[in-house]
This record gives sequence, structure tokens and C-alpha cells, in this order.
Amino acid sequence: MTKKLKGNLKAVIAIIIAVALILSGLYVYITFFPRKEKPEEIVITPKIYTTELLTKTYDQLKAEGLLNLLNITDNRISPLENQGLVLEVKRIRHRGLLDLMFKPGTAWKKKPMFYFISEMDGLKYVSKDIESAGGAKAETLFNTWDAIFQESKIMKDVPEEQETSDVTLTIMEREKTGLLGFKTEDVEREKIHLVYDYRTGRWTGDDYFDDCDGYGHYVGDNFEIWFDLYQIDYDMDGIPYWVEVNILHTNPKVDDSKLDPDNDGVPTAWEWRWGYDPLVWDDHKNLDPDIDGIENIEEYKMAKWFADPFRPDIYIEVDGMQKGGLFDIQHVFWKESQQMLIERFCQHGINVYIDDGWPGDPTNGGGELLPYYDTLSQDSGMMLQFYNNHFPDERKGIFRYLVVAHNSGFCHPSKFNRYDTLTIDSSPYKLYLRRAAFTPRTQRIVLASAAMHELGHSMGIAPWTIEGCDNISFARGENAKERREAKERYLETWGNYRSVMNYYYIFDKKLVDYSDGSSGSPYDQNDWLELYLPTFQIEANVIEEPFFEPPGKDKIVNETVSFSVNGWVYDENLTQQYLKKISGWSPIEPVKCKFRVYRRVENGTTPGDRDIRIYAQPIYKTTIVPPSEWTLIKEGYVDNQGSFHL
Repeated sequence: MTKKLKGNLKAVIAIIIAVALILSGLYVYITFFPRKEKPEEIVITPKIYTTELLTKTYDQLKAEGLLNLLNITDNRISPLENQGLVLEVKRIRHRGLLDLMFKPGTAWKKKPMFYFISEMDGLKYVSKDIESAGGAKAETLFNTWDAIFQESKIMKDVPEEQETSDVTLTIMEREKTGLLGFKTEDVEREKIHLVYDYRTGRWTGDDYFDDCDGYGHYVGDNFEIWFDLYQIDYDMDGIPYWVEVNILHTNPKVDDSKLDPDNDGVPTAWEWRWGYDPLVWDDHKNLDPDIDGIENIEEYKMAKWFADPFRPDIYIEVDGMQKGGLFDIQHVFWKESQQMLIERFCQHGINVYIDDGWPGDPTNGGGELLPYYDTLSQDSGMMLQFYNNHFPDERKGIFRYLVVAHNSGFCHPSKFNRYDTLTIDSSPYKLYLRRAAFTPRTQRIVLASAAMHELGHSMGIAPWTIEGCDNISFARGENAKERREAKERYLETWGNYRSVMNYYYIFDKKLVDYSDGSSGSPYDQNDWLELYLPTFQIEANVIEEPFFEPPGKDKIVNETVSFSVNGWVYDENLTQQYLKKISGWSPIEPVKCKFRVYRRVENGTTPGDRDIRIYAQPIYKTTIVPPSEWTLIKEGYVDNQGSFHL
């Protein structure tokens, strides 16, 4: 055997041995050192994430990587109908009346004139320019402080499969100019720009889902506007085709405004509108995310009256009283008084809606003129006859009931011990003599002030929470000297409490506002941070029996009723995790809240697949919230990575 052959043989043998060693080593490694398995990938199904998908535009879903969670089977936009966009202008309210009411003169009597201009992808429409099919033309402007129920609609034909539209809504106000005011000038007061997404039916821009003033509700510096944007829809439920086939998996040919597949009492269309999963049961009977006392199922019933489940609403039904004789006046809640109340609450992010005869009212709705009584008193309980026979049962627990009467003025329970009944005084004697309201302007201020005072009682401000409320010690005394001294003593203490809840500022100062607390404690408080809107629904902790004398702190009874939820258990660990997640957030800013997270126990009694519930309770310095009053604001689950999905 040659040297060369021997060398090749040795090389082959070496290679064989090396391969054998490698294979044996690999065997040993695999056998005794098993490979670490790759962690199982967490797959989250679209159904669980539905609520997080429903409130976003297509571009937002794409940017956030959420489209990957969808099994998009049909990316078309309008295969069933001629694609088009509709803008509904539901209501425009001028915000300037409140300031004018406090200026001497008659400027408040001059109602503003305004109109709107809409532009939809370049299609311009001016609401004042009206032209009939026969060619007749007219100029029609809104001539009112509040154009409620004066709705308008504009339609735009859109090329098929267009993805978005630009929409601009401009409010123009006509003002008189020149030395004698014979000329006019149209001035731009508000301008809203929106981008509408045809796939998801959502819009962004100057108004968007879950913004500070509500979806489809814009509060500008000069005007407040309610509107809606929606596309032409085959089944007329307002839910776009793309959402129905790719997210909800509902039938785009069936009207979902009448269907409730999850049997939670609220139909699919409303749940889609407000970002709830229409295929998963939600506790809408108890959910109240804005803590205004109007639960979601009631918000749904009030949808045509502008109800927003995420922004606090106050509904008031108002009835007047007939004249009592030749020299009496008709007892009604003047429109200007209403606007003063609406505007003051608007400044603090609270929507007030006053029914004094809305179209489409239920039987015995607002605006009735009740039989005349010379005097009403809370001790007599006479309001019960009006409460029973002129305040519809379906509105109790949603509306407060206000009567403008002859001699009266109180907020007192009609049934059980719940402060949902109010009455205010408009007798000539009280207006002209006692309150020195000699002009129509000051009379309207006085009426607004009285209504705001009684309304404050229905939201938790009472003499037993702050003694400056309903305190009339400034007017007591047998003679002028004693009354003067009493007033001086009063002003040294409760004179700093500049609130409509303080009688001194109703009688002498004609105030229409709650205190902002700027004078400091102990004789002032920020009333706006003490308002607990659900007060009108819960049992008070004081019973005002006949001849009750404020402050009545000796009558306070706080029952120790514990809060519990059948089928759910409080979880301290999850509560602490949630508090870290929200880091000071509150559902009713700027009022802060306490929170509790409840976890479902096995075999819970409530349907659906929600695993946790979030309850909240506002934190007040003086207003008393019973320990058992916790509000359900959110439902959801916590995934295996510890993230909350609500």
C-alpha cells in the first residue's frame, strides 16, 4: 500500500470518527439537556377585543396593529348601496345670553341670528339660502338662543369605495353694523373640521369618540352644537357594511337597531355607537360610566334627547301653573331662565336638558299648566298630586320634576325620601317686593337662581353638609338694629360662601352660580366639586319632617349597609393594579374617586364572559354619599400578562 493511499485512508477514518463524536455529543445534549421550548404565543381572538376595535377609524386600527386581529373577509365599503354621506345638524345653541342677562338694559331681548355652512368634499351648502323646486328663493336664519328641534340634513353623493370624506361645519352669526345698525355683517363664530371613515363609521378631527365634550357634541367659545355623521346604509341601522362583516359578523342586510342578540336590554346599533360589544352581555341596567345617575339602559331610552353615556346629563321636566286672578301672572319657566341654567352647567362640563313641552313627549310630559294653588309647602305634601298625575312614571329615576308655582320654593321628596321633586316661586309679591325684581330681566335672573338652588339640593348640597346653605340668620331680629347686627355677624362667616345655595346671595345679589371655593375654608367650599348627581335617586340620610329647622345635623342617620355584588368578590390586588394603571384618572373629572375591582366567582349569576368589574365612588369633603353607593363604570377582563381590557 502506497504512502498516499495510507494517508487518504487515515483521513477518511478521522472524518468518520469526528462525525461519530459529533453525533454522539448531539445525542447526549438532546437527551440530557432538553431544548427549552419556545413560549406559547398568546393569541387573542377578535371577539375579546371587539370593544377596542369598535371606536377607531381604519387608519387608527392599522397604525396600532389591530387589523392583524381581524379576519377580514370582505374589504369592500359599499357593495349594497349607492355610497353617500349624511350630515345631520341636530341643535345649535348660542352661548352668549348668560352674560347679557347681568347687563342692565334690554340687549338680552335681541335674539341672535345665525346660520351654518357645511362643506363635504368640496360640496358647499349654506343653510340660510332656501330655494324651492319651483325656483322660489328665501333667506332663512335661525333667530333664537337655542335652535333645539330645528334639525337640518345635508346629503353628499360619494364615489363608490371612497375611503374617507372631509367635512367642515361653520357657524356664521349676523351682526348689525354702522352708526344706526342698518347694515349687517356675517361673522364666523365656530368652525369644525372632521374626517369621516367609511369603513368604520367613525370620525376624527375637532370632534372624536370619547373627547371631553362628547361624541357628536361640540362646545365652542360661542356656540354649542349637536350633530351626527353617517353613511347611506342598506339596512338603515347606521352600522357600516365593513364593520358588520369584519368585526361584528352581523348581517348587513338586517336592521340591528331592533336586534339584541346578547339579551342585555340594549340593541346592537346603540352598543356599536358607544363602543360596547353587541354580542357580549353587558350589565347596562347598572352601568353608569359618567356617574350621573342615568344608567346605560336609560341612556339608550333617552338617545333622541341627546343622552350621552360618557358625559353627565341632567334631565328636568318642567310644568307651570295657571294664573290665580286678574293681577296674577302666568307661572312658567322663562326660556331665558332655562338658558342661564343650561349655560352655567355647560361651563362645568354638565349637560342640562329642560323639557317644557318637547315634541313627541309622553302623556303628561313637560309644559303643562297645573291647577292654581295660592301656596304650596313641603310639609303639606301637596306636590304629590302633581308628581303622581303629571309626571310620567317612565321618567321617574331619569328626570327631576320641577313645578313653577305661585307661592312655593323647596326640593323635597314626593315618594319615600328621594329628592327628585322641586318647586320654585314666581308670585308677583315675591318677585316685585321680596326680591326687588322689578324688570323682566331681573325676574328671569331670580327664577334661574331659584331653580339652580333647588337643583343643588337634588345633587347633595344641603344645610347639614354646609351650614351656609339655607341659612337665613342674616335676616333675623325684632327691629332694624338687631337685623343689622345679625347681618354683620353673618357676613363675617357665611358671607364668604358666594353660592346660589346661600340665601343671602339669592335675595340680595341675584347670583346664578355655585361657589368655586376661592374664599377658602371653613366658611366656603367648591360646590362644583361637591355635586353628586345621583342624589335624586337615593334615600337621603335626613328626614325633613314638618317644621324641620336647618341645619338638622342632629337628624343625620348613616346606616352601615355594606356593599356587595352577588356572584362577585372584591379583589384588593387587582384594585391596586388598576389604581397604578389609571394613575389618578377619574370618570367625572375634576372630582376624584375611590375605586374597587371585583372579580367574578365561579358559577356567578350574571351572564356574559366579563371577568372583572370596576366600581367607583366620588370623594367629597362635605356631600354625604352612603357607604353602599358604588357605581359600576366598567366591565372587562385581565389577560395573562396582567393587562386590563375594559
